[in-house]
Amino acid sequence: MSATDMAATHRSATGMVAVLSPLLAAEASAEAHASGAEPGDLEQAVWLRLLERLDADGPPADPADWLRVAVRTEARRSRRTASIELPYATEPADESGPDPEQLALTAARRRALHSAVRRLPGRCPRLMAALLSPQDLTYREIAGELGISQGSLGPERSRCLGCLRRMLTEEVASR
Repeated sequence: MSATDMAATHRSATGMVAVLSPLLAAEASAEAHASGAEPGDLEQAVWLRLLERLDADGPPADPADWLRVAVRTEARRSRRTASIELPYATEPADESGPDPEQLALTAARRRALHSAVRRLPGRCPRLMAALLSPQDLTYREIAGELGISQGSLGPERSRCLGCLRRMLTEEVASR
């Protein structure tokens, strides 16, 4: 197709869009309710069909008639699709728990926390690792594991959490 032909087709398409837009909106609105589709979806599908036709065969002889037929065809296609496709009762990701994005964010937070815990001074890394353990250890078990008295766990834990809070505050502020 030459540049002149393309320009003529563009002018023709632009003129047809301006003339046919109100008719298409009315036809799509009238057919949408019966087909279960949104009027905008029908309009978009018909515009696409028109562009495909312009590329293949050129403009239709009677654009208004072609448009009415195209809207009805798209409405029938929409009804057929709706009768074949069954929607999920719930989103697939909702059935098994958190979605993949949420799992990735949680894992990233957990890695950042454990990384910060490993950088704590003194006995804090071992104490915080024991407190964060998935085994849900009691204070008695933690004290026995670390070889310190059970009464000193609370104050030690407070000091370690203070260090961790300061460390994470500085890291967040630097980002």
